Amino acid sequence: MSFKMNKYLDLAKTGTSYAKHMNRLSNRIFGEVTRTTNKKSMKVVTLFSERPINKRPEIVDYYPRHVESDLLMKHLRSYGLYRDEHEDFKEEYQHLRELRGKKKWIPPLFRK
Repeated sequence: MSFKMNKYLDLAKTGTSYAKHMNRLSNRIFGEVTRTTNKKSMKVVTLFSERPINKRPEIVDYYPRHVESDLLMKHLRSYGLYRDEHEDFKEEYQHLRELRGKKKWIPPLFRK
């Protein structure tokens, strides 16, 4: 079997016009450059063959999922497994305002 495949590879490497046509056809089928080109043109070919920047997952999905992680941290804080010092400070500040009688007025529609 490998002998037959080797025979076809040797035929493709020969300089006959048939071999050249078959190589061009093969390159067209598999999306390669059909004829030999210089380095400058190959650079353009490689640029266009890459995926666009807005389709690459390593660029688009760079930042973590902030909404989900924030919700997770709030749940962990409510269970007592995570300490959010900023939220603690805001709650303490609100508590001190209530003790001074400066509670923020919230309209009845927006109360919990």
